[in-house]
Amino acid sequence: MAYSDDHRMRRSLRREIAGTIGLLTDEHDFRAMRRYRSFTFDDHAVYLRQVESLLKTRALQGNHTTVALFDPVEYADFCTGHGLDPDLPATRSRFTAELATTGPALPYEGQPLADLVPALVDEAVRQATWEYASTLLARLGSCAYCGEDIGHAAFTRASDLLLRILDAAPPGDRHLVCSVTGTPEALVAVLRAERAADGTTRLDEAEALKFTTVLALGLATRSPGGLVMRTSAPDTPDRVCGWRIRAGALEPLTAGEVFDAYCTDAPSGDLIPPESDVDYCVPPDLGEEGPAPGHRH
Repeated sequence: MAYSDDHRMRRSLRREIAGTIGLLTDEHDFRAMRRYRSFTFDDHAVYLRQVESLLKTRALQGNHTTVALFDPVEYADFCTGHGLDPDLPATRSRFTAELATTGPALPYEGQPLADLVPALVDEAVRQATWEYASTLLARLGSCAYCGEDIGHAAFTRASDLLLRILDAAPPGDRHLVCSVTGTPEALVAVLRAERAADGTTRLDEAEALKFTTVLALGLATRSPGGLVMRTSAPDTPDRVCGWRIRAGALEPLTAGEVFDAYCTDAPSGDLIPPESDVDYCVPPDLGEEGPAPGHRH
């Protein structure tokens, strides 16, 4: 009886423990890990099937699992920095545990691995974009005239603009895309804002942080770019509007300019047929910015 009770308690405890799996999403990273003798997989497709099977088993047992993007280069740097042997499963486990809090990671919710992998890669791109934009903002330093932190002021102003855009938007779910092209690398951030039944707006805080950071960089550096918003609501056509980022400010686009942007293939310049049930329109009036929306020198 005592053995049965102990076994049952251990099984209950396992359900209380959240786990993290470091996933090698592509063949190149998989081959890089094969140089370690303790990494026993030799076929990427088989490896992915085994990972998916493990995820399903843990979910059936009531265990929560986070899937993190495993980067062999970062792993090697981690081992060097901590003086650890990279050819040990325990070292990989330690690195994977840190990925849950520092690296791109998503919860496993029963979705096929074929859907989870691209979502995880997209999350890695979003995180890299945010880190890069944050670094550039920090490097702007303080204003030579007034001593204000330029990056911090731009972030405050971008936050204010985002709130005003969401408040002024028509009812419905909103999908926003912000692009900044004048920096050393073009940056793109996406934000989904859902309108709840009580009229409030639901945002993913991490997504909103990344979006605001990219917008702030465009404003602070006066880089060219744009912000487009698509609003969807039941029984009505989708509404698409936008602003260009020019001289450190948002400038409304005309309906014709929004139409041209959506109906032109950027790489080739060829025309694309417009979508059905979509209205291309001028953006809502955001009103005047407050007396101290951010650094404007």
